[in-house]
Amino acid sequence: MPELTPNEWENFLAGYPDAHILQSRAWGDLKSSFGWKPRYVVSGGAGSDQVIGAQILFRMLPFKLSIAYIAKGPVGCGSFLDCHGFTDDLDRLCRQENAVFLVVEPDLWEAEASSNEVASFPSGFEAGFQTIQPRRTLVVDLQGGEEQILARMKQKTRYNIRLAQKKGVTVRMSADIDAFYRLIQLTGERDVFGVHSLEYYQRAYTLFSREDRCVLLMAEFEDEPIAALMAFRHGSRAWYFYGASGNEHRERMPAYLLQWEAMRWARANGCLNYDLWGVPDVDEAELEAGFTSRSDGLWGVYRFKRGFGGELRRAHPAMNRVYKPLLYQFYRWWSPRLSGRQG
Repeated sequence: MPELTPNEWENFLAGYPDAHILQSRAWGDLKSSFGWKPRYVVSGGAGSDQVIGAQILFRMLPFKLSIAYIAKGPVGCGSFLDCHGFTDDLDRLCRQENAVFLVVEPDLWEAEASSNEVASFPSGFEAGFQTIQPRRTLVVDLQGGEEQILARMKQKTRYNIRLAQKKGVTVRMSADIDAFYRLIQLTGERDVFGVHSLEYYQRAYTLFSREDRCVLLMAEFEDEPIAALMAFRHGSRAWYFYGASGNEHRERMPAYLLQWEAMRWARANGCLNYDLWGVPDVDEAELEAGFTSRSDGLWGVYRFKRGFGGELRRAHPAMNRVYKPLLYQFYRWWSPRLSGRQG
């Protein structure tokens, strides 16, 4: 089982420029500061088109147990987990770390899986009982000129982008994580969702911005920060992970202008699409029927995000591989009773 060092993993990923950002070493470094342990494994011949690898995160549990997690991977091989005995290598590593079970969330859309061998779970895997990353999202196409991208948006969204500009909102790149954190705390209190710590956002920004793979955009009115977002990019893809807004000047629509400027940043850096990262996990008909009347959970988020003209997509289901069946059943009973963020 060729286990790689973090530097070797970075070199491996250089051959896969469109691998998901959650498989990047920087993401592993971020999670390692907050209770996860990253390890890296590659199977198959060096330089072969049949090589496959993954960053595996281990979440430590009491009694020296752990949960293993592959976020938006593995990478390579053109197929999946059974390539070159990769599953056997995963099993050995998970048993070394005393894992109760392994969660795999592939970097694959559900619609694509119908023509892919992943559509049937590999032997020894079962459907996951929960997901860690959002299952359904909206992906904005960044190809074409700016006017073409704007034309694909809802009329009201285009209006709000221009309204923000007319109302004196300006957007600039920033490194002020303290200001961002103050805004996201207000957002969490107002919209009732959990937020990470200041240290988490600072670490994320530090790790990714030094490679120019992250931008913190701050919307201001009369030099006062009123909204902000943090977007990330890797290869031809960009993601909107974290956003915040204050309680003042919301009528100036700063969040709309922020998203537009984030798309322009992604496009200027060669990205072909921009993932808005998370809407309610129901089909499009139900989303469209309910978004005007519902505001619970991610429904208010969907009402905002739908206007940017993205394509609704759903990720392939999570797959679990169980190593300790009795403890796994206990965890299934116990995990819904946990509170807080798992991301």
